[in-house]
Amino acid sequence: MLYDEIDEVLRTVYDPEIPVNIVALGLVYELEVSDDGKVKIIMTLTAPGCPVGGEIVSEVQEKVEAVDGVTDVYVHLTFDPPWNRDMMSEEAKLELGFL
Repeated sequence: MLYDEIDEVLRTVYDPEIPVNIVALGLVYELEVSDDGKVKIIMTLTAPGCPVGGEIVSEVQEKVEAVDGVTDVYVHLTFDPPWNRDMMSEEAKLELGFL
């Protein structure tokens, strides 16, 4: 299923400052995949002034565009709601020593 393939690809994108993928960090707020291969991703960064924010968004765009069956990718960056540690998966919290 295309949704699962995209989710898997998103799990290969890491915030360079934190050794955890963006999905486990809770940075992906929404992932929509239409039947015709159009993908909408609403995501955030750990901080509005993240120095590598542009790189992360570009990597998401490029990796999702490369998935077979994807016809269009729209990545929307938002800071509402602001990201916080509670949005991380239990696995990410364990990995980073927050539990």
